[in-house]
Amino acid sequence: MNIYVNGSIITEEKAVVSVYDHGFLYGIGLFETFRTYGGQPFLLREHQERLIAGCEQLGIDYRPEAGEWEGLVKALLEANGLTDAYFRFTVTAGEDLLGLPVGDYGKPQMIVYVKGLPSRDEELYRKGKPLQLLATPRNTPEGNVRFKSLHYMNNILAKRELRQYAWATGAEGLQTDRNGFLAEGIVSNLFFIKNDRLHTPSLDTGILPGITRAFVMELAKKCGMELEEGHYRWDDLRMADEVFITNSIQEMVPITTLYDLSGNSYRVNEGMAGQLTSKLILLYGNHTITRK
Repeated sequence: MNIYVNGSIITEEKAVVSVYDHGFLYGIGLFETFRTYGGQPFLLREHQERLIAGCEQLGIDYRPEAGEWEGLVKALLEANGLTDAYFRFTVTAGEDLLGLPVGDYGKPQMIVYVKGLPSRDEELYRKGKPLQLLATPRNTPEGNVRFKSLHYMNNILAKRELRQYAWATGAEGLQTDRNGFLAEGIVSNLFFIKNDRLHTPSLDTGILPGITRAFVMELAKKCGMELEEGHYRWDDLRMADEVFITNSIQEMVPITTLYDLSGNSYRVNEGMAGQLTSKLILLYGNHTITRK
């Protein structure tokens, strides 16, 4: 693949970063992942604003020019012969002295990765996938809320734990906070529906304030659903009428089987996407069509 590194589109084999980049040394950097529909990036402004706000808090002097990201998306699609793709925009702190910094980072590094999208599996959005409860707790956020940062060790440990559960083939892993409250998936935000009311864990459980999460919450409000952000336990999820997860690439995925740590399984909505989940998936899809 051809990727973008600090002003140039080059083959990925030629891409390098300094061993003194504080993104490499200390994980000081942020990234955003999103996809395109018909060549147009979806929710680009929201992703860009989150990254800029995070850079300000981390003291990284990064602010893209108007239209810069859109131009990079177009150029990388053309350079790789793709109509649509997955994109990861990464900003690292850049090179600095060995040791913790005494000031802001004035020379950040910008890397944009791209890869093709898998074909859409419509069965996934009807029959859903499993969700496996994990013992690895969600760590506390770096600041007031979680950054989408280069420091991803907690997610990696959770992913390694997920591999231990032979029964959970194809499952997403679900982390709780240290108090046992539901938090989020390894690469997703969590929602469930009970008595026609939509629930999602509160940001103070340490979850990422997901862009797709916020978009789905707005969709739910617009179609008249009651919405609650709160603190929930595993039993709340077991008793839910419908469950789904969200992320920017897979959009909304129904959860139709729940596994606890002992491998006990619980069916959700008889193993099919629920009525309200399906309605939200349709509404989400209608918005992506308008971006083509």
